[in-house]
Amino acid sequence: MTRRVGLTALAGSLASACSPLSMFATLTPKDAARTPLRGAAYGKGARQTLDVYAPPTATGAEPVAVFFYGGSWDSGRRADYAWAGRAVAARGFLTLVPDYRLYPEVVFPDFLDDCAAAVRWAVDNARALGGDPDRVVLIGHSAGAYNAAMLALDPRYLKAAGVEPGAVRAFAGLSGPYDFLPLDGPITRRTFGQAPDLPATQPGQFASARSPAAFLASGDADTTVYPRNTRKLAAALRQVGGKVEERHYPGLDHADTVLALSRPFRAKTNLLGEMTAFLKAAAI
Repeated sequence: MTRRVGLTALAGSLASACSPLSMFATLTPKDAARTPLRGAAYGKGARQTLDVYAPPTATGAEPVAVFFYGGSWDSGRRADYAWAGRAVAARGFLTLVPDYRLYPEVVFPDFLDDCAAAVRWAVDNARALGGDPDRVVLIGHSAGAYNAAMLALDPRYLKAAGVEPGAVRAFAGLSGPYDFLPLDGPITRRTFGQAPDLPATQPGQFASARSPAAFLASGDADTTVYPRNTRKLAAALRQVGGKVEERHYPGLDHADTVLALSRPFRAKTNLLGEMTAFLKAAAI
């Protein structure tokens, strides 16, 4: 949920004009992947654009992954997550990384409508790009994990965008804020405080036996979005017979769960391998 990126070692040496994440995105070693499209429009707004990453070698219709970054619903840009898109693509997914509108331009649920529109674009264009529109998975970190969970569990957003139920086979949430009532912080109050039905902002309210398979991960050292969020959503899904893989990684903090997708940080954990194996199996 927060925009803190946890690059402590880099932060002290960076110029103030460039964020640590932007510098990391520029300098970090990246996985081999093709880039069929950059800046493709899925809507009319300036932030309704996306980049596409594909496996280095085409092997047929690959499952499609849509990755939503975090940033407290008020910050973030797709260019800073090219390394994440490439990492997932290198594991055999046609991968999309969309921007979406942010606070103060929008509040809940407008950013979810954007994310749903990006999924619709993925379904409409996957086949031409080497992907399988019937095997879509969603991935998100922090606020992006919330977005992914809401799209996967509350069918209203994808239905409104014209996506058939069942097209999304699974989702992965990394360090997501899924349980934040009452609204007791400035980020959630400004983002969700105008919602007429506050319980309907919580993903767990929509857990059902028909929910897509869920890979839910957190770091046990996360003090930004506490691991109880992951535990509660996993429990809600299990209670109704949903398929869940719940992981809590020792020593990882809030940023580490997304940085674990990058090449320099993979030695800490096999999160990337476990997540993509789960998603690929669920998408069969």
